[in-house]
Amino acid sequence: MADSEHSSTPKCLAACTAFSRTRKGIFLLAEMVLCLLIIICYSASGVVGYLTLPVLEMVLAGFLFVIFMLNKHHQLQFINWPWSDFFRALIASVLFFIASLITIIKNVDAQSMVGGVLGLVATILFAYDAYSTFQGQRSHHTPAATESPDGPS
Repeated sequence: MADSEHSSTPKCLAACTAFSRTRKGIFLLAEMVLCLLIIICYSASGVVGYLTLPVLEMVLAGFLFVIFMLNKHHQLQFINWPWSDFFRALIASVLFFIASLITIIKNVDAQSMVGGVLGLVATILFAYDAYSTFQGQRSHHTPAATESPDGPS
């Protein structure tokens, strides 16, 4: 039992480091780190009402990181993982933009201002992640045939 656990640890570590060097892995790690910084800023300020968004996005990014790292997205094909990731990033981008603008406009204290600015950076990061995911999906799309099956008219 101990030998199988010991031999699986290097494989998991190798999979983690290999995936974290890919573009998608870098995006997800950056999103998690940025959300953690926003959580720290909002926790230190008087604006704790906006903590739910970065916590939720950090958990979702961590979940997708694990799914993609372990290649479970190939085994769980009943979910379209690229489109799920696209909509997660798109919705996060919009919500971070709204929450950051409200936080910056309120300007309660310096910590909330830094959290709002980091939220705007998160908006850009999530929007670029959504854009790159969408472009990746478009490149895999094959257009439907426009000719009739009987041949040219």
